[in-house]
Amino acid sequence: MERNRWRERAERHQVALYLLAIAAGLALGALAPGTAPPLEVAVEPAIAALLLVTFHGIPLRGAAAALRDGRFLLTLLAMNFLVVPLIVLLLTRPLTDSPELLLGALLVLLAPCIDYVIVFTALAGGAHERLLAATPLLMLAQLLALPVLVPLLSGGEAPGMIAPGPFVRTLLLLIVLPLVAAALLQRLAPRLDLSAAMVPLMVLVLATVVASQTPRVLGAGSALLVLVPVYVAFLVLATAAGLLTARLARLGAAESRALTFSGATRNSLVVLPLALAMPSPLIAAAVVTQTLVELLGMVVLVRMLPRLVSR
Repeated sequence: MERNRWRERAERHQVALYLLAIAAGLALGALAPGTAPPLEVAVEPAIAALLLVTFHGIPLRGAAAALRDGRFLLTLLAMNFLVVPLIVLLLTRPLTDSPELLLGALLVLLAPCIDYVIVFTALAGGAHERLLAATPLLMLAQLLALPVLVPLLSGGEAPGMIAPGPFVRTLLLLIVLPLVAAALLQRLAPRLDLSAAMVPLMVLVLATVVASQTPRVLGAGSALLVLVPVYVAFLVLATAAGLLTARLARLGAAESRALTFSGATRNSLVVLPLALAMPSPLIAAAVVTQTLVELLGMVVLVRMLPRLVSR
């Protein structure tokens, strides 16, 4: 009973906890930059644990039923892999003179979120269970699409920076292994409930990522400021495009909110290991900058979207 009460309290205040985790990470990274290297080593295991809990929350039978909703699923894929790339292409043209910033922006903006998007969708009354069921498909689709879309949209401005090795490694360590482990746990321990670990793990991941990358962000100086208006504009345009796409597909209110959050929220936590494997520290700093801008935007969107999409 006490555990359930603690979990309900954590879930009720999870957005505030995430913002506090970011603030703590910024403070630790700025005041104790020597902690960044060991924390960077902990980033991938922390993300893998978070994804294990996320995948474990997907009932296999329920996922199959949710994936039979062809209209929502096709609209979700079209939004993230047709509409969003067009928005990204438009917004990133001013970055062509800075290949590292361009690559970082493309890497993060082209990847749909699969973790805390479910939290924000639920808070806004969206169909979070459908997003949860579509999570493995979205992750696999973006890992296949990124090696194609990033070089295509970079226009050859970032030659030699993209290698297949980091993508394959990320696929195995952050997707395949957590997904298989979650399936085995569901089969061997059907009564096991890991949902109480979701909020603490998200707090841990956010604090670890931000603290480990803050020295990079600070070291970049004002170079990253040019990305802030790009990321803000993406949030605005992706939200508008999500609402329009949902209306054209004639989705219900809950599905429309889920689609809009999926289009506007990006997969910065999972693509960060890809960015860290690339030669320039600016690429990872560009990814982390997007996380900071996005989470502040999500707090606003959670309050606005239910008004924009009423039942």
